[in-house]
Amino acid sequence: MNDAPDAPGYWGTSDQQYQPYRPYQPAQGPDTPAQATGVPGGPGAPAQYGQHEQYEQYGAGDPGHRTGHSQQPPVYWDPDAEETQVMPPVPADPGPQPAPPSGTGSAEGPAREPGRLSGPLFRDEQPGASEPGASETVVLRAITDDAPPAPAGGPYPGAAAYPGPSVPPVAAGHPGAPGGPVAGQPFLVPSSPPGQETPLAQPDPQPQPAQRKQRGGRNLQAAIGVGVGLGAVIIASLFVVKALFLVVVIAAVSVGVWELTSRLAERKEIKAPLIPLVAGGIAMVATGYWSGIQWAAASLALTGLAVMVWRMAEPPEDYLRDITAGIFTAFYVPFLATFVAMMLAADDGPQRIVLFLIVTVCSDTGAYAVGYKFGKHKLAPTISPGKTREGLAGGIGLSMLAGALLMELIIDGGSWWQGLILGGCAAVTATLGDLGESMIKRDLGIKDMGTLLPGHGGIMDRLDSLLPTAPVVWLLLAAFVGS
Repeated sequence: MNDAPDAPGYWGTSDQQYQPYRPYQPAQGPDTPAQATGVPGGPGAPAQYGQHEQYEQYGAGDPGHRTGHSQQPPVYWDPDAEETQVMPPVPADPGPQPAPPSGTGSAEGPAREPGRLSGPLFRDEQPGASEPGASETVVLRAITDDAPPAPAGGPYPGAAAYPGPSVPPVAAGHPGAPGGPVAGQPFLVPSSPPGQETPLAQPDPQPQPAQRKQRGGRNLQAAIGVGVGLGAVIIASLFVVKALFLVVVIAAVSVGVWELTSRLAERKEIKAPLIPLVAGGIAMVATGYWSGIQWAAASLALTGLAVMVWRMAEPPEDYLRDITAGIFTAFYVPFLATFVAMMLAADDGPQRIVLFLIVTVCSDTGAYAVGYKFGKHKLAPTISPGKTREGLAGGIGLSMLAGALLMELIIDGGSWWQGLILGGCAAVTATLGDLGESMIKRDLGIKDMGTLLPGHGGIMDRLDSLLPTAPVVWLLLAAFVGS
């Protein structure tokens, strides 16, 4: 043991608290001026090195105490002191500890129980190996932004350095990061506000594989399945009983009117009367099939009057806007569909309907296939960014080819050149009809008119190219082979 009289401190026998030596202070009389706290020589001030102090030799008396300071109570550091103390190893079960005295000025402190020291008695003594089961307690200063870097090493001279953390070193300032400390060396972790834990560096999330977008933004398998099902219904109704196809047309018109008026009300708060529009649509399709274009036109006029009268039951605000939307709906959906019913009324009506449907479908299919493969120049980027000029050319070409074949094969008195003209005109009107409905949907801020047909949208999303094409095909067939 180091018994040098100039040792700067000692360890107590029972409380194991490091205590610096204090110089002997003679008792102050009433006339002696008191010295300020913290000033050398004052109460609580540290001993100044170089002063000559009197110490007792360790032996029979109370070891480690200076003359005149026997039974000195433990000294506790000021909380604001800018100093870091290193505590010795403490046994796992040190037993009951005596309570600290109420003051530091009493002559007699609490009774000390004899015990065995478990650490270095002086600062300049190298520590030995700790007992098995002993743990170390280290008192550290609060970490601030201007704190100096931590020195290499352990809690006291000669001790092993603390190992680095095991978290992934990804954040700046952590071991292994650019500019950070070397792994295995101590490093500073910024402190968090009270009540919060210091966040640990989290590894970067693994990038998720990008999901493959389907063509056209739709479910292609569902679209093909629905298309095949609709085709089967149309073919069955056409060649079994023609009147069944008329029912299909009336049902499609009624659903289309409901979809359009619902979207106008939802997106623009336009109240187009639904009941007179559906009733007038049924009347137009039925009169066109049995009586011809004159009665269909008269039904359209009566439908417009019914819309005006029906809207009068509500306040006059936005009256003109609502009836205008109603008349537009009556013309756009049921009146244009009336030309399909008039084609059906001919003797070869089913064949004319097949020609009309195939040339329209070929226009859409050819435009999609050619535009997807070779499309580079946009046709109408502000209306429909997916349409290209190359796709339009492909649609027109395929439609003309289908028209020439079908006009020659299934239409009585038809010729292939007539089919070329019919197919080309049908492709142009189908494209214009598609663009027209795209304008409506963009104005309403929607993608589809409905969700009734999976992979297609609503009924109106399938009628957009058929409705404008119907009067053109009806007129050309009437001109080429008669009505």
